[in-house]
Amino acid sequence: MCRIAGIISKIYTPEELRHKVALMCNVLKHGGPDDGGFYSADEGSLVFGHRRLSIIDLTPNGHQPMADVAHKAWITFNGEIYNYPELKKQLIKLGAIFHSGTDTEVIIQAYLHWGLEAFSKLRGMFAFALYDRLKARTYLVRDSAGIKPLYYHIIGGQLIFASEIKAIKESGMQVHENPEWPVKFLAYGHIPEPYTTLKDVYSLPKGTLLCWNHQAGTAQITPYTRSITDKWVTNIEEAHYNIKQALTAAVKRQLIADADIGVFLSGGIDSSLLTLLAAREKKQGLKTVSIFFDESAYDESAYQQQIFGKIGGEKFTHLVKQQDFDTFFPDVLNAMDMPTTDGVNSWFISKYARQDGLKAVLSGIGADELFGGYPSFDRIAHIKTLRSLPKALIKTLARLTDDKYRRLLFLTIDHPLADYLFLRGLFAPPKIAELLNCDETQVCQTLFSNKSPVSFTDYTAETASMLETNLYMQNQLLRDTDVMSMSHGLEVRVPFLDEDFQKTTNSIPPQIRLIKKQHKKILIDTFNDILPKAVWDRPKMGFSFPLQKWMSNHPAIADQSFYKNRAAQGVITNFRNNKLHWSKAFALYQLQRHV
Repeated sequence: MCRIAGIISKIYTPEELRHKVALMCNVLKHGGPDDGGFYSADEGSLVFGHRRLSIIDLTPNGHQPMADVAHKAWITFNGEIYNYPELKKQLIKLGAIFHSGTDTEVIIQAYLHWGLEAFSKLRGMFAFALYDRLKARTYLVRDSAGIKPLYYHIIGGQLIFASEIKAIKESGMQVHENPEWPVKFLAYGHIPEPYTTLKDVYSLPKGTLLCWNHQAGTAQITPYTRSITDKWVTNIEEAHYNIKQALTAAVKRQLIADADIGVFLSGGIDSSLLTLLAAREKKQGLKTVSIFFDESAYDESAYQQQIFGKIGGEKFTHLVKQQDFDTFFPDVLNAMDMPTTDGVNSWFISKYARQDGLKAVLSGIGADELFGGYPSFDRIAHIKTLRSLPKALIKTLARLTDDKYRRLLFLTIDHPLADYLFLRGLFAPPKIAELLNCDETQVCQTLFSNKSPVSFTDYTAETASMLETNLYMQNQLLRDTDVMSMSHGLEVRVPFLDEDFQKTTNSIPPQIRLIKKQHKKILIDTFNDILPKAVWDRPKMGFSFPLQKWMSNHPAIADQSFYKNRAAQGVITNFRNNKLHWSKAFALYQLQRHV
């Protein structure tokens, strides 16, 4: 797990390119505190940079950027390849020569022996740049689930890429602020892929590669993955068996590390299950990291104790108070790569995990999306009924109800993203227009003029799963978890997003996998032999902090005079009177800081 950066440009001298990439890597040092390196190819007008977090092969042999023994290809790599031992055995039989025990070198050899087909053989989370010296091609590649970030900018025959937006800003390349990001941010609570805070700087789509032709100075983006379901598994007993085998295998291979690894244990179904499975594999005992609160409504320590009683190993628990939030709030903001209303929880637990001596942890991200763990799986059926109402009636209902129902206004817009924003949106278009002093038509054009990254024809639980996976999890959970954890030099692994486990679950028909009003039933039933009833037979809490209370008590966020816009001042007044969710106040606070 690392951070990467690079520039390909014939405009600058090799020395200027190295200087720019060095500036980028300095900004990324928090994500790779163990080592750093550069590779320059004058013939390709290219410089790769790397910051290393050593987890597999802790020796200097893991130094990057890295090449094969013949220097045919060079790579700067961020991530982990969990099936690298199996691939390495296959490659050795084909004649590949290795000089390290890293998964990085396996990627290079896999490419040299299998070409672009190698990328679909990788099982893990990754974002890398690979330069083929003989073909004069550079490939930017991102994992199939979009776990690891990779941003790029193409201008005037030049390509710049990095793991974080702040590195591209620091490069000195000509980039400008994206004037549309505030609209998207206020609608989503984050900035949805592929867009960023910078104009014409995009996130590489998951499961794709960008091929850069050095001679022509052009790029082509193509998918390298294919979604194939061999057969539907309709027998419930077979489905249970397959889920158990696949998740157990995913946890086992994601525990591979030469550095200390543990598990985030919140006390919910997903983290508890991963902890129990991981404890079976860790012979020396498993390290867990948990957070608890004085506020009883958010405290899950009783459920954490249910799991502690079933495992050995070291159990690190941390009490987080309002004072801690106030003290570290500036650090949380500084860690953000782009504005978001999420990530506070990830920042704190990552801080404590690193403090407890861990370099890598397992996280339960992905289970809710796969097995129907969110209220949206039940609510989505209501959209079809609501959309059948006259738009004038919907607008009237939205204006007569309190703030949380203003999202009804999204259902007056015929666009797939409007359905998602009805389920999870922050501010409706009229309020966004007020907050930004612009026209509502302009807001809607920014949000809905482009083709949607998702499409569907019905309002089923399967549709909810697609929306939650490709929008909420992709744009917010994964991105914020990566940024916040890497700000502490910590790697977060996500077994529920393992490629083979995803294939297994996707082979189970939605009518079996997603049971209405019985969230995660198939997952619970599969592991009912190890998962305590007290953990799953209770209302869903999620990994939440008491932010409604903490932010309302925070002097900066709740200070009405801090906000210049009158509509924003009104929003903050409602927040102080406990009539508004904290995420809206938090969004406005960040927006004001960027004005």
